[in-house]
Amino acid sequence: MNNESKSVCEQKTYEALYTSHSKTLFNFIYYKCGDGQLAEDVVQDAFIKLWKNCSKVQFDKARSFLFTVARNLFLNTVAHKKIVLQHEASPVKSITNETPEFIMEEQEFMEKLKKTIAELPEKQREVFLLSRIDKKKYSEIAEIVGISIKAVEKRMSLALISLRDKLGDI
Repeated sequence: MNNESKSVCEQKTYEALYTSHSKTLFNFIYYKCGDGQLAEDVVQDAFIKLWKNCSKVQFDKARSFLFTVARNLFLNTVAHKKIVLQHEASPVKSITNETPEFIMEEQEFMEKLKKTIAELPEKQREVFLLSRIDKKKYSEIAEIVGISIKAVEKRMSLALISLRDKLGDI
């Protein structure tokens, strides 16, 4: 069965869409706001909206539909609020050969890195995290965010310059 003839209203097709896109959709919203519960709610609402409109959405347009709906739900939920990204604490190694000074410097650097990433402008932060954490290609990021590949490159370049300025060459 080709993609055009697949119906989003079929349970297996819908479940396959959920399996393949829910994690990236969650990360996309989480990178925008830093609120895991909000991201979870937006993902669920986006999939509910897809289900309610399944007869109107072609299978090959479902991914784009989900990201557009999620982006709009997010914007409606947090309009004009500035939210700083909160990262979960990094797991601490139980046994290590590093000196206590090295471990302390590493922890200080990780905190500074998280803070610096959180301080990036939202548009740069989401592109940076989609690229570096989710390992998305620029073309995928462009589709997810709804911008051109050139715009993704520009945002990534600005994010890297900002990180380099604040953290120095590593």
